Amino acid sequence: MGYYVVDRIEGRIAVVVADDDRTFDVPRSQLPKGSREGTVLRAADDEPDWSKAEIDEAEGHRRVEQSRETLRRLGETDPGGDIEL
Repeated sequence: MGYYVVDRIEGRIAVVVADDDRTFDVPRSQLPKGSREGTVLRAADDEPDWSKAEIDEAEGHRRVEQSRETLRRLGETDPGGDIEL
């Protein structure tokens, strides 16, 4: 199983990105009900069958918390002020 994130929705197509940076244009109707931008999906690795993909809320929450922690740590080292080039 692999993880995929709904990157964006363009009309009837969802652009889904795998953890290895592969992208897929998937008809929205094939994604699990409730999928939206930022949703983490768990599906087969090679050529995912999107109708069998599952929303992984726990992994989504873990990724959000990891991002918040990264931003917090970066903020601690930011001296503030203007950037000089």
